[in-house]
This record gives sequence, C-alpha cells and structure tokens, in this order.
Amino acid sequence: MFTGIIEAVGEIVACEPRGGDVRLRVKTNDLDLAGVQIGDSIATNGVCLTVVELPGDGYVADVSSESLALTTIGEWAKGTRVNLERALTPDSRLGGHLVSGHVDDVGEVVGRYPDARSERFRIRAPKALARYIAHKGSITVDGTSLTVNKVEGAEFELNIVPHTLEKTVMGTYQAGTRVNLEVDVIARYLERLLLGDKAAEV
Repeated sequence: MFTGIIEAVGEIVACEPRGGDVRLRVKTNDLDLAGVQIGDSIATNGVCLTVVELPGDGYVADVSSESLALTTIGEWAKGTRVNLERALTPDSRLGGHLVSGHVDDVGEVVGRYPDARSERFRIRAPKALARYIAHKGSITVDGTSLTVNKVEGAEFELNIVPHTLEKTVMGTYQAGTRVNLEVDVIARYLERLLLGDKAAEV
C-alpha cells in the first residue's frame, strides 16, 4: 500500500520488451533506496512494481501484460519522467489516502488553466470509472493523492498547488496528456458490499 504522497521524480532509463511484457529500468534520482530490498514495491506513476534488481542508481522491475493494458507504461520511453513512492511501513505517516498501486485505467487531461497561484486541471476518466469519482473525494493521478474539486459526468477537476506542480510530473501536463487513474478503494468495496448476495452471481 501507498499514501499517494510522491517522494521523488525518477526517469526511465530503459524499457525492454520481453516476450509480451516489459522490463523497466528506473533511475530514482532523489529517492532514498537505502532500505529497499529485492521484492519490495515502488509505485511508479501510480503503478505498484516489484523490484527485481538494484543496480545502484535505481531499480529494475518487470511489467505484466495486464499492467501494460491498463496503464500508460506502454507509452513510456527512455527519458520519461515518473512519480516515485516507496511502499508504506508500519511507522509511515498517512499523508494522502490509502492507495493500492493497482491502476484502474487511463484518463486524459482535457484542460489546464491558472487559478491564482495554483493550476486547475480537467481530466476525462473512462465512463466505467465515473461512478467512483465524487466531489471532495480522493483520486490518484499518476500516483499522486488528490482531492476532486468538481465533477461533471466522466470529467473531473483538480486544483494543484505550486508545491505539487514542482515536486511531481503534473507540472508537465497539457491537454492530451494521458494519466494513470486509481479510484478510492473504499468506493469499490462499498459498491461490492451493497450488492449483497448478488455479488456472488455470475
């Protein structure tokens, strides 16, 4: 699990196709890897990836075909900048909201405009995710825990403060940018619970 509070911005060093899936090498820059071991998880633009190698300046991870189908990883190339967060530990502070790192689907930035010192972003989610997105609810965009400021159908708005713009990849977003979305896990469980006995039906 993660909090959605980005610790550093890294960079894709290599993206190697391997028999239908992909092996990534990520340079972590300012992310402290001192306590990271093989098998640990690191959220990479919101995608929970398992560390399989630690070459010294970053980590290597394998990406399944499932992750490639539901995320923007297939669009990454050498030089792509990515948000990074290490997995929660028992003594971690929960500064954002509970984030699983299991991306639901890809959304698209459809607008960006200034709002005082902040920036407003309008993002279009896939229609199947719209019912999980609520005004003042939480959503994860490329691994960043954010509060929804407005919802209209499948589109929602975010108010992003200067610190977040500087410390994440959001500062580079423009209309047309595709982003990884993870809806609030509580909303998903609540929907399942409300189905009652029908949840077991095919």
